[in-house]
Amino acid sequence: MGKEIGAQTMSDDIIVEAKDGEAPAKPKGGKKKLMIIIGAAVLVLGGGGGGAAFFLMGSDKPAAKTAEGEDGEAEAEAEAEAEGGDEKGGKDGKGGAYLDVPPLVVNLRSADGAARFLKVHIVLVPGSASTVEKLQGKLPLLIDAYQPFLRELRPEDLNGSGAVYRVKEELLVRATQTLGPNQVKDVLIQDLVQQ
Repeated sequence: MGKEIGAQTMSDDIIVEAKDGEAPAKPKGGKKKLMIIIGAAVLVLGGGGGGAAFFLMGSDKPAAKTAEGEDGEAEAEAEAEAEGGDEKGGKDGKGGAYLDVPPLVVNLRSADGAARFLKVHIVLVPGSASTVEKLQGKLPLLIDAYQPFLRELRPEDLNGSGAVYRVKEELLVRATQTLGPNQVKDVLIQDLVQQ
């Protein structure tokens, strides 16, 4: 039998052996694939590092706002102590107060005419221009503004995960329209039950 002699060829730093009578095989983009993989790795690591830096460093604006908010809370606490009374509602340890609104029960509008009810229990967070006592005095106006909105809801409006968010935002908008700006900072929904 004949003796096979291997010929060696160098291409792109890869040694390829060919048998007698065959053309040497060329590598298929070895450097190109390696460069793509390295580029993707650099992109992932750079993006991840930038995202982590953004997340961990944050922004100076919220820190400044927090410092101002703490000073404002300290002043409000000092005023409450000077007056000899403490705020009604719950205290969260930071000096913030909440107004617990009695649960509201309303009929829902249904297409099939079946009786459907909605029970909403909310808590109001006073804004910078208000206190719990001021909100307590204006609570009948606020409940009067909430009733028509809640009665016009349909059972379909309360389906899905975004329903609570939409109701919360609408209640906050109506509080601002009724009482004025900076009176209610946030509306916290404790219960939203549909029957």
